Amino acid sequence: MIETRELDNPAYAANPPNRCFFCKEELFARLGSIAASEGLRHLVYGATVDDLGDHRPGMLSARQRGVKAPLIDAGLGKAEIRELSRAVGLPTWDKPAMACLSSRFPYGTTITAEKLRQVDRAEAFVRSLGFRIFRVRHHGDLARLEVARAEMAHLWEEGRAEAIAARFAEIGFVHVAVDLRGYRSGSLNEALLSLRAKKAEAKP
Repeated sequence: MIETRELDNPAYAANPPNRCFFCKEELFARLGSIAASEGLRHLVYGATVDDLGDHRPGMLSARQRGVKAPLIDAGLGKAEIRELSRAVGLPTWDKPAMACLSSRFPYGTTITAEKLRQVDRAEAFVRSLGFRIFRVRHHGDLARLEVARAEMAHLWEEGRAEAIAARFAEIGFVHVAVDLRGYRSGSLNEALLSLRAKKAEAKP
């Protein structure tokens, strides 16, 4: 176990579109010093082929530092990894994806330890109500809840919606909204990717 200090870097805390680059820089720098002291030649990380088509600034850090991505080298995506994990009996084969808490903030929103704790507490409560696939997106005073479509009906049963609203108010959110489009991995990248697509179309 190592402790990283991403928030100490103003470039990370400012939450620019390439925030993940600074995260991986911090992680790989700390791991690199450990690897050197242990006489290890390579660092590896868990990027998959599915990451190649998404906004993943951290991959630039990996390339620059020579960090290996064996799952990409093997041509494996998330679905294949889950199936192989299930076949060999790993208990984590169907574990929901657990992205970095900083991914819950729109780009340009300053990230602080207190805001991260807000999101962590909010998601822990939603999880305690039995939801598996969801995200709590932090929009200042507003919490936007994304729940998998298959689980969305449960929000309106057994007082769960009321309990979530009450708990989120205790945590510090003034408003709570449910995203009718449901959970989408990396939904805060959508505006960024749309802007890039429009710029590409505009080029002669």
